[in-house]
Amino acid sequence: MAIDNAANNRINLANNSIAWSPCAIGINLTIGNDCSIGALSHIGRNVTIGNECRIQGCVYIADECVLGDTVFIGPNATLLNDRFPPSGNKSLWQPIVVGNNAVIGGGATVVPGCNIGEDAVLGAGSVLTKPLPKGEVWAGNPAKYLMSRQEYNAKR
Repeated sequence: MAIDNAANNRINLANNSIAWSPCAIGINLTIGNDCSIGALSHIGRNVTIGNECRIQGCVYIADECVLGDTVFIGPNATLLNDRFPPSGNKSLWQPIVVGNNAVIGGGATVVPGCNIGEDAVLGAGSVLTKPLPKGEVWAGNPAKYLMSRQEYNAKR
């Protein structure tokens, strides 16, 4: 007989948002409406998450990163903030800012200071080593331009 433990694993957050246990959520999280954070994710301190974001399981978001509205982050993605870890100097941090409607594929890594523009897509398994402009789709290691978001959406 299968036992449904989903209700026991649900963590209710502010603004009708939820997280799935186990996960780590740092202090001073600012979270928008109707967001979901997957199990085994780590959300750092002083992180801001916009409305209707979907963060899949095992995602790492470093301290002070900012997500816009309707951002999707695939499983095992990593957003870093310290370019020379462990710097021991918070003034050297470069937290990631992700624009509205952006997509970060599963297993992608975003290097500190490499912001992601509105409507941009970072492909699964990619390593972003420079800022990703608005409305562009990048992939690879290091990530490079593939197509526009409009072309990407046409393929979906």
